[in-house]
Amino acid sequence: MKTFSQLVAESAKNIDEIFPWDLDEKKDNLPMLLDIREPYEFEAMHIKGSINVPRGILETACEYDFEETVPELVEAREKEIVVICRSGNRSVFAAEVMKMMGYKNAVSLKTGLRGWVDYELPLVDANEQEVDEDEADEYFTPRLRPEQMSPE
Repeated sequence: MKTFSQLVAESAKNIDEIFPWDLDEKKDNLPMLLDIREPYEFEAMHIKGSINVPRGILETACEYDFEETVPELVEAREKEIVVICRSGNRSVFAAEVMKMMGYKNAVSLKTGLRGWVDYELPLVDANEQEVDEDEADEYFTPRLRPEQMSPE
C-alpha cells in the first residue's frame, strides 16, 4: 500500500515542475494556464488568464468527441501548459496524465496556488477583480477537523 504523498512523489519524477516565481517571470509571455481545481475553487480565486478544467474531466476535455471537450486544450499538445491546483499535488497527477496523452510541455505549478499566495502574487475572483492578499491567505489556510487528523 502507498500513501497519497508517496504517489505524488512517484508521479513527480515523471514530469517537470515550475515554481511560482519562475512562472511570474513569464508574465509577458504566459503559457496556457490550466487550473484543474473544482469550479467553486476556481470562482473563489485563480490566476488571471487561466482556464478551468476540473481534474475529474481532464482526460475527456483533452480529446475531441466528448461533451467535456475543450478545443483550445485539445489543440495545445505542442504548447507550454502550466497545470495548477491548490497545493501542487493534483497538478502533478494531471501533468503526468497529460504527458501520457501526448502533451509535450505540460508542467505542474510546484506548491500550487498556496505557494503563489505565499509569494504574494495576484489572484482574481470570478468577476476578474483582484483578491485581497489577506483573504487569499485565509482561503488557503488548511482547516482540518479532529476526525481528519491521524490517530496518535
